[in-house]
Amino acid sequence: MNKFFKRVLSGALTFAMLTGVTAMPVNTAEAKEDLVGKLVVIHTNDIHGRYENNDESLGMSSVAALKGYYETQGANVLLLDAGDFSQGTNLVNYYDGLDSVHFLNAAGYDAVSLGNHEFDFGFDKLKEMADAAQFPILDANILSRETNQPYFESNKVFEFGNMTVGVFGLDTPEAKTKASPKNVKDVNILDNEELFACAQAQVDELAAKGCDYIICLGHLGVDEESTGRRSVDVAANVNGIDLFVDGHSHTRIDGGVVVNDTKIVSTGSYLEKIGVVVYDGKNTKAELVDDLYTVGGCPSMDLFVKSFNDIVKEAYAGTFATTTNLLNGARASVRTSETNLGDFSADAYKYTAETYVADNELNMVIDGAIQNGGGVRDTILPGEISMDTLYKVFPFGNTISIVTLKGSELLEALEASCSACPNELGGFPQVSGIQFTIDTSVPYAQGALYPESTYYAPAAPGSRVTITSVGGKEFDLNATYNIAVNNFMADGGDTYYVFSKASKVIDTEVVDAEGLISYVNSLGGVIGEEYANPKGNITIK
Repeated sequence: MNKFFKRVLSGALTFAMLTGVTAMPVNTAEAKEDLVGKLVVIHTNDIHGRYENNDESLGMSSVAALKGYYETQGANVLLLDAGDFSQGTNLVNYYDGLDSVHFLNAAGYDAVSLGNHEFDFGFDKLKEMADAAQFPILDANILSRETNQPYFESNKVFEFGNMTVGVFGLDTPEAKTKASPKNVKDVNILDNEELFACAQAQVDELAAKGCDYIICLGHLGVDEESTGRRSVDVAANVNGIDLFVDGHSHTRIDGGVVVNDTKIVSTGSYLEKIGVVVYDGKNTKAELVDDLYTVGGCPSMDLFVKSFNDIVKEAYAGTFATTTNLLNGARASVRTSETNLGDFSADAYKYTAETYVADNELNMVIDGAIQNGGGVRDTILPGEISMDTLYKVFPFGNTISIVTLKGSELLEALEASCSACPNELGGFPQVSGIQFTIDTSVPYAQGALYPESTYYAPAAPGSRVTITSVGGKEFDLNATYNIAVNNFMADGGDTYYVFSKASKVIDTEVVDAEGLISYVNSLGGVIGEEYANPKGNITIK
């Protein structure tokens, strides 16, 4: 039993509260239309830990109330989530994602698909979440490597008085590298043509069971980088899906889009909106809602979430540093260009690795450091920086590693990680001790698909990226470099497959957030004018 449950079960909360939150609205309003007997699909995606009802999120309170509202109107209600529900804020990261399942249980979710971030805490933690769930996890394309059978449930049939609804799930094959590769080593995730065939088989099976309406619950998204495995690709290649509830790309699709007679819907992210689809046997109406004045909230859910959050706030109370400038960690910035927060993070990696080498009297020089842009999750405002903010910006608990590799391998890694530039890519490198140029006028020359990856090796390393210097010395393709990275990258995550083949890897076992704290302490507790602007390590032309 983890630290939270030991505490709450011996205190004011009881085990009944873990499963007995009553999802009823505060206000009861007359329905805007006759909903009796109609199917209402309430859907969410990419919650990323935003379960608290506040100015930034509708929270689980609103989801619970909305479900209660439609149930009181006599609708046949399904509440579904399309993945990435368990990681993203301290509220869920503190409990390794387990509390997110209890929130979903309490709100009455009927089924979920996994996202890539459900693997972030390791496969054993994911299995704990699955064991705690009072709803099925549906992912037909996640197969056990041992049995070659679906690791979780493939589909679920929901029987209502006047209709039968079939739901099957799909997870993004990008979990192979957008989660740490070691966390997905026990599963095979079907991709491309195998993904389409899997989906068609699910539709055929559900149709054979007499389902009147078939829903795909998928964490696939519509980003260009995901071409070949997107929701629109599945819809175009699979016949018979009536509704596709999508996630992954954080895209708002208000009203839905139709591809091959499949309506695709997605709410965006962070519970800023909640999706509602109404089906009456003839027509499907989809909308995103955020004005919930007619249904109110769910006070017991608010208290339930707060009981977890109070412990988190206590754990992360206090400050660890001050910054004189805004440190830019915006998604669109750290995944496309150098930022001052990216520089600070990479410098902290390098400092931590250097400290480790000195403390352990290793005969090694740390030449540089790389932080993947996707590992930086938010911007830090000027002023005092709380521990809560630190772990919000760097939530993954990655440890800092040292990879030893040749200059040619470093060039390959940078070429691959800059392949999408100027478009977003989570692997985009924020660096320390490395100076390089990206020529975006040169198309990325795509080589062979990396093993167990959705990314392609560069066919011509150096065609877009030119490295000027590493460790203050002119770059040499044949030289050997020691580069500080996080263990996700060292394992070959994102576009960094080549790091998994490094001649030497040392895990310092220092968590990245702890390394940042040590680095700030070396600066006297102030992130000052040296980080007012990006340092100019990266030139983009």
